[in-house]
Amino acid sequence: MKAWLEALAARLWWRTPPGLLAWALWPLSLLYAGLRALHTARQHPQLLPVPVLVVGNLVVGGAGKTPTVIAIVQALQARGHRPGIVSRGHGRQDHGARAVAATDSPTDVGDEPLLLQRRCGVPLWVGSDRVDAGRRLCAAQPEVDVLVADDGLQHTRLARRAELVVFDERGIGNGLLLPAGPLREPLPSAPMPLRRVLYTAGRRSTPLPGALATRRISRVWPLAAWHAQDISQARPLTDLLGRPLLAAAGMAAPQKFFDMLDAAGLQCTALPLPDHHRYDTLPWPADGTADVLVTEKDAVKLAPQHMGRTRVWVVPLDFDIPAALVDDIVALLFAPQAAPLP
Repeated sequence: MKAWLEALAARLWWRTPPGLLAWALWPLSLLYAGLRALHTARQHPQLLPVPVLVVGNLVVGGAGKTPTVIAIVQALQARGHRPGIVSRGHGRQDHGARAVAATDSPTDVGDEPLLLQRRCGVPLWVGSDRVDAGRRLCAAQPEVDVLVADDGLQHTRLARRAELVVFDERGIGNGLLLPAGPLREPLPSAPMPLRRVLYTAGRRSTPLPGALATRRISRVWPLAAWHAQDISQARPLTDLLGRPLLAAAGMAAPQKFFDMLDAAGLQCTALPLPDHHRYDTLPWPADGTADVLVTEKDAVKLAPQHMGRTRVWVVPLDFDIPAALVDDIVALLFAPQAAPLP
């Protein structure tokens, strides 16, 4: 049912101009807008002990938020800062705040937070209340001097010094609010003072000015080596040329992963899976007739000892973001006169 609903949403939301079904749902979008405005008006932003950058989407899912958080955290570290991360932890069984360790289960902390912890190695707390998670992180790790909120653009209780909104090549789809379209909030008619935009597909896809990121995949790791963080076993993608390959991706927009593999010259059979797919059972044959390529978001949920004879390779996705954008965000975060968003 979830896969069917995601397929329906893809046809409905990303069709331009909007179709008849989207317009039929438009009255519900008006109701959504009203409820959202009422919820926002009742929120009182809460300050945290350190500056906060929120990285998020205006649209539902799949615009490149997680690789952007990784790139921003690494850029902040390169500039001498000590960032931490807060996240809701989508799909976890609990809603309370807790720290995330690399050895945690994705069912306990969420697949994306676990990936962020492994890739960034910085203090990371999850919780449905990002304010509580942020306060607990700062109390436990007083050396942290800036927090990056993974998602939370609409979590208005969390006061922030800057926002970074990501768009991929799909832009805003049909331009309508949920449920008629993919927008969580209306696209502003002009740039907002403390909000910056990053286009993760290397080109602008909305009228808003913004910086351009470059997607990059260049290597693969055997699944066991990736879990052990043994980078010595990483190999170039070209080593897989000519092999029978199956590419699996449990993400909101899996076609982007398949397209990047195709652009790298790999001929893969595509296996799109629902976003945050749990992998309770393996969705591919266990006979080892084809090598399997997965994203890092999938890899955190796959135990090497359960792969049988199948060779599973992890394909990291990296973003290169302009240094000028990072400098701009750092200036917003640490300017003496900086204030949180109202």
